[in-house]
Amino acid sequence: MDWINAIVQGTLLGGLYALFAAGLSLIFGVMRLVNIAHGDLIVLAAYLGLTTSVALGLHPLLALVVVVPAMAGIGYALQRGVLNRTLGEDLLPPLLVTFGLSVILQNALLEGYSADPQKLDAGSIETASVTLGSLTLGWMPVLTFAVAVAVIAALQWMFYRTPLGRAFRATSDNQDIAQVMGLNKAHVFGLAMALSLAVVAVAGIFLGIRTSFDPSIGGGRLIFGFEAVIIGGLGNLWGTLAGGVILGVAQTVGARIDPGWQLLAGHLVFLAILALRPNGLFPRMNG
Repeated sequence: MDWINAIVQGTLLGGLYALFAAGLSLIFGVMRLVNIAHGDLIVLAAYLGLTTSVALGLHPLLALVVVVPAMAGIGYALQRGVLNRTLGEDLLPPLLVTFGLSVILQNALLEGYSADPQKLDAGSIETASVTLGSLTLGWMPVLTFAVAVAVIAALQWMFYRTPLGRAFRATSDNQDIAQVMGLNKAHVFGLAMALSLAVVAVAGIFLGIRTSFDPSIGGGRLIFGFEAVIIGGLGNLWGTLAGGVILGVAQTVGARIDPGWQLLAGHLVFLAILALRPNGLFPRMNG
């Protein structure tokens, strides 16, 4: 029963990792951009949630009403003002710029909030649980997983069923032809980054409720997001959810074998999948 419990808890943890990864997957799918600052942007969203909930006296989940539009605005401005200038045939300039952005964000957060760990207080929902037979499920992990599924379903629907999604796919397939057809590439990429950071806002709030955070943890969150994206298959959103679940289960099962193996087990599973299926388990599909 302990093993089943570990697998269930790992699956729910995978929902959080899928939230970390969904924005990364979207950005890579639309503009082939690897955003090194992604983890630090998640931490920024957590701090924005903290400031909003304290200043306005809001529950952290209600703070999403402020944090999601704020992060989307930051994403659009960042893409139009900085990242669009670096995109081209060479993958190195955007990597270097987002690495620089990562360093700037970490130091700015350190300056603004200090190195002390913080946590979002979600009240009784953090400890509330439901018992199914001999399994105990926390409401917060269940809610996180449900939100992850809803976010990925919404992104998938938007990508394949809306004019904006068609603009994303057209620009992703061939930027030059998309420009000729009247799509403003810079604007489309700005919207993609805005959408990515709206998802990052959700990930940041749920991270802040689940665990304590400080300005230095962005790198670890970036690695979890990357691993989930690559396990699932680059650019495949449902694959990203599967990748997050596989990573979460590997970690909880590893921790069940030996508490010190939690992170190592996740990395080993990632390496094994990368060795056997370099394109991930579910390479990108159209449809």
